[in-house]
Amino acid sequence: MGRKLYVGNLPFNTAENDLQELFGRAGSVETVNLIRDAATGRARGFAFIEMSSDEEAQHAIDEFHEHELGGRTLNVSEARPKSVMSVGLDERRGSSDSR
Repeated sequence: MGRKLYVGNLPFNTAENDLQELFGRAGSVETVNLIRDAATGRARGFAFIEMSSDEEAQHAIDEFHEHELGGRTLNVSEARPKSVMSVGLDERRGSSDSR
């Protein structure tokens, strides 16, 4: 279990301090990275949160997966490593890099 969490299906008006406060109920929050659209600055509906321990991260998943926030049901899970996601993106873009 890792300390970094993926939080999806967030209301678009969610702010970093909202997530800091909510996930602080499960333990000590080290970082909140609310993903925003580069052009508009509007939240994109998901974030990455790093808790201070694996145990606190698991507690946050247990506490907030399928928790309702702003009329939406949150999806909280352990974040996947960045390298795994970027490989998938390259494949969808039709990368011609053959190894």
